[in-house]
Amino acid sequence: MLAAVKGIIRGNIVEVEDDIRVYDGADVVVTVLNVPRAEKKKKPVDWDSFVIPSERGKNISE
Repeated sequence: MLAAVKGIIRGNIVEVEDDIRVYDGADVVVTVLNVPRAEKKKKPVDWDSFVIPSERGKNISE
C-alpha cells in the first residue's frame, strides 16, 4: 500500500493532518519539500584555495 500525506516537522516528530493509524508499523520515507531560508544561503567560495602560486602568476602585471 502506498500513501502520500502532508505534514510539518516539529523537533524530531512529523505531524500530519490525516489519520494514518491504518499504516501503524509500516516503513516510511520522509521527503522534505522545502528548506528553511537560513540554510538556503550559499557559502562564499574561497577561490584562492584553488590557485597554485607560480612565478608567471606573480609577475602577471609586468
